[in-house]
Amino acid sequence: MSGTGISLVKTGSVGELVLNRPLTHNAISRAMWRKIPALLGEAQSDPNLRSLIVHGGEAAAFSAGANIAELSAMADDPAAAQAFFHDMSIALETLVAFPKPVIARIKGPCIGAGMALAMACDIRIAAKDARFGVTPAKLGLVYPLADTRRLVALIGPARAKDLIFSARLIGADEALRLGLIEHIVGKAELAAFTRNYVHKLGERSAHTQNAMKTMINTLCDHDPVLALQSRDVFVESFSGKDFHEGFAAFAQKRNPDFS
Repeated sequence: MSGTGISLVKTGSVGELVLNRPLTHNAISRAMWRKIPALLGEAQSDPNLRSLIVHGGEAAAFSAGANIAELSAMADDPAAAQAFFHDMSIALETLVAFPKPVIARIKGPCIGAGMALAMACDIRIAAKDARFGVTPAKLGLVYPLADTRRLVALIGPARAKDLIFSARLIGADEALRLGLIEHIVGKAELAAFTRNYVHKLGERSAHTQNAMKTMINTLCDHDPVLALQSRDVFVESFSGKDFHEGFAAFAQKRNPDFS
């Protein structure tokens, strides 16, 4: 198991990208973001792998979000925020570009950065206990453009605004209704259902899947100039008054006062 809290497990034709920080509900650290491209490169180079499952291992959560201690260290430090943004963006774009089908297997909380990771996958299968949220408004931060674009592509602009503006958490039933996930199953059946799903994919044409994934991703491609501009907005938010108040409120377990 990787010391960074994330590893690649290969079983036959199926690869698994496993988050393994159960004590932090799989909060995603910068070290984990930095490890993802290398693990995906290893998976891509294996000719036997037909699909990849991303999941939270034995933890009770898929991922509760970013490593909050690392976020606090970026306050008033644009260089640190920009480096974090770079590592996270590279990891997510590498996952999006992974040429084989990628399935997110979700149980428990899937929030913030965890949502970004799940949305970078092709298909999302969730247990009935899964909870979803896009919560930068609780901390006075902004959600990166690429992640916001993926959210809008899944559920539409008005519903994306609803989730982002309110920072509310939604259950699996509402996530399915909105189009945020594609399948919902009982928690006890989640692993077996996902495994059976990827085996069915393995019976179909890999050429078709890979070619169509590339085509669909091209249709959904984003403007690189806007992406750079959104990086600046993301970085600047760590120096804002709202982030200082939002993080203080989080640490003190109180509601933030953004007035």
